[in-house]
Amino acid sequence: MSCQPGSSLEEDKAFLLLALHSSSETLGVAVQDCRDPKTSRRTATFPLGRGLSNSLLNCVEELLPAASWPQLARLAVAIGPGGFTGTRLTVVMARTLAQQLGCSLDGVSSFALMAPRLAVALSHEQMEQPFWIVKSLPRRGTVAGRYQLQMAADVGAAKAVVELESPHLLAEDFKAFPALDAQDDVAKDVEHLLELCAVAHSLGQEVAWTDVLPVYPTSPVVVSS
Repeated sequence: MSCQPGSSLEEDKAFLLLALHSSSETLGVAVQDCRDPKTSRRTATFPLGRGLSNSLLNCVEELLPAASWPQLARLAVAIGPGGFTGTRLTVVMARTLAQQLGCSLDGVSSFALMAPRLAVALSHEQMEQPFWIVKSLPRRGTVAGRYQLQMAADVGAAKAVVELESPHLLAEDFKAFPALDAQDDVAKDVEHLLELCAVAHSLGQEVAWTDVLPVYPTSPVVVSS
C-alpha cells in the first residue's frame, strides 16, 4: 500500500500511521508502516492512571521514537467520552503533531470504537437496527451514543459502524433501547482505531486537525426515539 495515492514508494517520505487511545486509565498506542501493513503493526497498552501526563511521550516513544515522527503520514486519536484530562492530553498531542507535519488527523469516539465488538451481544434482528452504548456517570446521569453497523461491502473495514448520534448526556426520562453498557478494551480498540486510520489513508480522505476535539458531555440533551 502506498502512503499517497498515485505516488511511488521511493517518493514517499511519510509512511507511518499512529493511533492513540487514552479515554480510560489505560493508554493505548498503535503504529503501522503503511508500506508493509501486514508485518509492521505494533500495539501496546500502559496502565498509567493519573500518571499519563508524565509518561505519555515516553510510552509513545517505546513504539515510535521521536526521530521517526516526521515520517508520520496520518494520525488517529480516541476523543472520548472518558476521563477529560487523559483524553485531552492525547488529543492535544495528536493535534500538535498533525499541525506541525501537515497531515490528516482522525478523531473517533471511544464508544464508536467499542461498538463493533459490543454488538455481538445483540440479537440478529437488533444487530440490523440502530443501538445505543450507555455509561452511567456518578452524580451526572447517563451518557450514550447511538450506532448502526455498516454492512456495505465497499466500506473498506470489516468492523465499520456509523455513529448516528455522538455520545451525550441523556434526558432523565429517556430510555435508550436496545442499549449496551460501555466496556473498555483498549488493546482491541486502539488496534481498531489504527485500522480505521489506515482505511481513511488509503482512500485519501483528508481531515483537518482543527476538527478534532475531545468529547466531554456537560449538559443533558433531549433526544427522541
